[in-house]
Amino acid sequence: MPNSHPILKLFNQISQWLIICLLISCITGTVTAFFLHSLDWVTTIREKYFWIIYSLPFIGFLIGFIYHHYGDEANKGNNQIINAHHTSDQSIPFKMAPLVYIGTILTHFAGGSAGREGTAVQMGGAIAAPFAKWFKLNDSEKKTIIIMGVSAGFAAVFGTPWAGAIFALELMGFKYIRWQSILPSFAAAYLAHIICLQWDIKHSIYVVNLIPSLNLYNLVFAIFAGLLFGLTALLFSLSNRFWENIFNQINYKPLRPFIGGIIIIIVILLLGSTKYIGLGIPEIMHAFTNPSGKYDFMIKLLLTSFTLSVGFKGGEVTPLFFIGATLGSSLVLIIPLPFALLAAMGFVAVFAGATHCVIASIILGIEIFGINAGIYIGIASIAAYFISGPMGIYSAKIKSGAKFTLYNYFKKISRI
Repeated sequence: MPNSHPILKLFNQISQWLIICLLISCITGTVTAFFLHSLDWVTTIREKYFWIIYSLPFIGFLIGFIYHHYGDEANKGNNQIINAHHTSDQSIPFKMAPLVYIGTILTHFAGGSAGREGTAVQMGGAIAAPFAKWFKLNDSEKKTIIIMGVSAGFAAVFGTPWAGAIFALELMGFKYIRWQSILPSFAAAYLAHIICLQWDIKHSIYVVNLIPSLNLYNLVFAIFAGLLFGLTALLFSLSNRFWENIFNQINYKPLRPFIGGIIIIIVILLLGSTKYIGLGIPEIMHAFTNPSGKYDFMIKLLLTSFTLSVGFKGGEVTPLFFIGATLGSSLVLIIPLPFALLAAMGFVAVFAGATHCVIASIILGIEIFGINAGIYIGIASIAAYFISGPMGIYSAKIKSGAKFTLYNYFKKISRI
């Protein structure tokens, strides 16, 4: 047969994957841009009309009702994406994309404390998954498709294509990745990022002006800060589990965000401020220009873990940026490093500790803050990664890598 010629077969395979990559990247980049514009729009409305926060219980009930009756199979979030990559009998329903979009927009409109990364990753995964069926791909190729969706979503939502590509690979576990998935992951991330920018998306810019030379003195303080960031990441994961255990006792799921919404309103009124709800970008920006309040990070930590655990929708990563940046900025009181640098270190290191994706975190830090700050960010992120414990925000992520090798070693010698 003419089409069985090796060169022709290779050409067909390359053409097929180019088409798949272009389609996934263009669609995901465009959808993510629409999502980001939607977030800006609803945030502007909520900030203009404070009374909207009183709709939180009803918005929460609506989100819970929709997922309970029409989207229960799409309710596991990023963990479902991970499981679909590792297990061939797990699937990613396309309805996950519109459901998580609607749920996240409603959460931010009403005043929940949540992020956007989880939404973009889930939309990317749900958009990419059907291509495996349409192009009649095998199970191994299906895994590549999922990785492309994740990398495209992450890269587009944060404007960090290198980190997006590596995050998708690290999230699934490097040792479980086919080498054939590496190039598509980077290609999808870059294309989705470029497409997203064409829709007039402007990503936040953070500046670290003062970066001291690295010496033994500063190295010790960078490690010490990293340990604090890692323990904060662990606290965030523990807080998620704590709130989930409490609210899982409510059998009718739509009631969980309804009750949770009432509690969030009470907290906002008691605080007398709305700076801890939504994405919190203004407070993140403020952490790089002025030292943050010493309780800002803890309030955001508790409010975000509560919001997501009771059933509202959104991501964890931008709130983790808020938590890390404000904690780092406030640490200038006890750590003699520039507060903007400490904010950058915390911004990335808390993310590294909570996700267990330390390599992607360091790359993200370099993309956002530059290579000079990247040295301190890398030290803090590695320290945070090792001290943050085995629990992370992605329970489905396989526990492998340097940290877990070290943990297992300590377990063995403790039994001797």
